[in-house]
Amino acid sequence: MPGMVLFGRRWAIASDDLVFPGFFELSLRVVWWIGILTLYLLHRGKLDCAGGVLLSSYLIVLIVLLAVIICTLTAIVCVSMKGTICNPGPRKSMAKLLYIRLALFLPEMGWASLGAAWIADDIQCDKTVVNGIIATVVVSWIIIVSTVVTIIVVFDPLGGKMAPYSSAGPNHLDSHESSQLLNGLKTAATSVWETRIKLLCCCVGKDDHTRVAFSSTAELFSTYFSDTDLVPSDIAAGLTLLHQQQDNIRNSQEPDEVISHSPGPPQEADLDAELENCHHYMQFAAAAYGWPLYIYRNPFTGLCKIGGDCCRTRTAEYDLVGGDQLSCHFGSILQTTGLQYRDFIHISFHDKVYELPFLVALDHRKESVVVAVRGTMSLQDILTDLSAESEDLNLDCGVQDCSAHKGISQAARYVYQRLINDGILSQAFSIAPEYRLVVVGHSLGAGAAALLAIMLRSSYPQLRCYAFSPPRGLLSKSLYEHSKNFTVSLVLGKDIIPRLSVTNLGDLKKRILRVIAHCDKPKYKILLRGCWYELFGGDPDNLPTELDGGAQGHLTQPLLGEQSLLTHGSPTYSFSSDSPLESPAKYPHLYPPGRIIHLEEEGTSGRFCRAAARYSARWAHESQFGKILIGPKMLTDHMPDVLMKALDSVVSDRAAYVFCPPGGGSNVDVVCQLQPRALAPVARAPVWTSHPHPKVPNPA
Repeated sequence: MPGMVLFGRRWAIASDDLVFPGFFELSLRVVWWIGILTLYLLHRGKLDCAGGVLLSSYLIVLIVLLAVIICTLTAIVCVSMKGTICNPGPRKSMAKLLYIRLALFLPEMGWASLGAAWIADDIQCDKTVVNGIIATVVVSWIIIVSTVVTIIVVFDPLGGKMAPYSSAGPNHLDSHESSQLLNGLKTAATSVWETRIKLLCCCVGKDDHTRVAFSSTAELFSTYFSDTDLVPSDIAAGLTLLHQQQDNIRNSQEPDEVISHSPGPPQEADLDAELENCHHYMQFAAAAYGWPLYIYRNPFTGLCKIGGDCCRTRTAEYDLVGGDQLSCHFGSILQTTGLQYRDFIHISFHDKVYELPFLVALDHRKESVVVAVRGTMSLQDILTDLSAESEDLNLDCGVQDCSAHKGISQAARYVYQRLINDGILSQAFSIAPEYRLVVVGHSLGAGAAALLAIMLRSSYPQLRCYAFSPPRGLLSKSLYEHSKNFTVSLVLGKDIIPRLSVTNLGDLKKRILRVIAHCDKPKYKILLRGCWYELFGGDPDNLPTELDGGAQGHLTQPLLGEQSLLTHGSPTYSFSSDSPLESPAKYPHLYPPGRIIHLEEEGTSGRFCRAAARYSARWAHESQFGKILIGPKMLTDHMPDVLMKALDSVVSDRAAYVFCPPGGGSNVDVVCQLQPRALAPVARAPVWTSHPHPKVPNPA
């Protein structure tokens, strides 16, 4: 529901958010009250010491004060449980109850101060009573400090501007006033978000690229958060409901709707070959992360394996721009790829906004020069990710619309300039001129690798690109079609990043508003049910979905509940559940790169602690990643170590089977089970020992 208005301003908390914190404090107060009452009744005859009258008075007043606070908290919890997210009417008395509760902090604070002063006077009374008073004073101040911290957290810097309209509703404004108000709110919101981002990224630096990234990120956040009146718990409840709704849709689909057309033998053979390539080149994409990912994947043995390399210095042979951690990084890279030190042409861990670390190596097994770009691992990388405007690449690649994600395209251009201007690729191909160029990356690195491949394609026609978990909002439609000729993307399960774009975020916001408006349950029940569903599973709640054709007629009309969740009837919002959300001109619809292989979990094999997930692989169309899927694995499926395990599993499983042609006149495919065919060893064959690699010149 809309945030509460208290003291003339809006706060980032709703009147139905107080069930859990109120119940927690109520439980604490009841236990506290029982303890103080018991202490007083058992020891009131022992308070005839010096200062005992003061302590007796202190305990009596504290018992009465706690009883009043308990009654107030009980009323707050009961009122907060009423109504629904979009029906705050039954909770209209919440503001008055909160004023009473906040007013009770004044005598509580004063009484806690007096108790501390009396204890400091070294009163010679029963030790149990004195210790009880000390505990009471400590608990009182802990609760007071916690309340102050909570007030700071729920403070909304824009609350003063939004409060006059939160209670009056959108209908009292004409279109001109509404437009002016929204523009003012958006400007203020952009300023607030920019300040927040600067505080969070205070150690990033203040160069021109960083300032531009701050502004771009702030404008993105303000664009998609300033036109709704949701509090964080509303979003959490909406995501919980969406997860159950999506599971409900999947469970209600017929089998022939779920199972896609089985690919023919040529496609199946192509899939096997590309999966084996993905399995091989994923090692390079993971190696680009350096020692942090290696230690994370090998927490017990990793440090021992790379410890010796951490003490060595090879800066005379290898380039590390702007850092001194080459040795530890280099040891982990050697362990991950299985290559030798002489196989590496260039390693850079220089990391700034729009400038990504990368490495270049000779892969003798696949006879390729591999360029691996690192994914997101720093605040600078996050700012690069969030610079989501579209910009033209100005490429001569025979494609008309060459627009792409601004932050990632600038990062790709940086790597391109380093590779070409510093002669890194020229050096690599002077050593192995018959090798082909392969560009790989994971996450942000996958997006940069895909754009880098487009930039290099004209010079290296045999180039191949493998993008692991790439962002969806990357390429224009024409560039997406062009990239299919040389790029393969790999997506695992419900991974959010290949489904994440500005357009899809807008669609997610619309669906959150829609599912909240249709739900007739109070928020605390939604959250409790959601926690149980995520932890223990069960049947999803029967929520209205897009499949309910009977309700589709009135679903296209704005609901009163939905309208109440928009800021002043924002005109930027579409309520049709079928029509795609219109993106601002600055954020056009963008697509993921290349052909897409989708790995999906099919179940588990093994028992108990040794149970391992089983995956299937298939070619997928980009439209299958047009909506963000909610679930507990939407984040973990993006992690490179999880993706590597899934690749290990699916490649080993597929290596055990071969498709045989149908015998006789049967139309049924016969699957012949064979012994698993071992993948080729990682041995490198030609070893270049005659001449060490010349040092790559540092960038100017």
